[in-house]
Amino acid sequence: MGVTCFTQEFTTSVTPSRMFKALILDSHNLIPKIVPQGIKSIEFVEGDGGVGSIKQTNFPEGGHFKCLKHRIDALDTVNFVCKYTLIEGDIIFDKLEKVVYEVKFEASSTGGCVCKMTSEYHTKGDVQLKEEEIKQGKEKAMGLYKVVEEYLVANPDVYA
Repeated sequence: MGVTCFTQEFTTSVTPSRMFKALILDSHNLIPKIVPQGIKSIEFVEGDGGVGSIKQTNFPEGGHFKCLKHRIDALDTVNFVCKYTLIEGDIIFDKLEKVVYEVKFEASSTGGCVCKMTSEYHTKGDVQLKEEEIKQGKEKAMGLYKVVEEYLVANPDVYA
């Protein structure tokens, strides 16, 4: 099994607390509401959102994917850090054992925050991932973060 790591970050004018609440703690309610064309629903199939919970993301009919399942491995609500693992889904799992993510929201000097994301792709056997396969997922994640950022900027009282 090989492990390929990627990191990315972006800066936003939204505070770490609000970004963490929107993207981590309440994403199951917020995301389907603001991007219904991309995500049909998000539900907990095990647990209540704490460590060990399993969250299933369901996509609309006719999309590339049907669903994904993530397990929450660590949740630090004081330092705005979440670690979770993609454990099941109909995306390239013929090549992957799992994908481990860590997301941190750190305060920036401008009053907003820096969102730092690390992804570890654990491949099966000696499988090599193509950069295009990774790039597509990274672009979708960044697009989602930007949509949430825009929503929070337009609605300053939400998650305040």
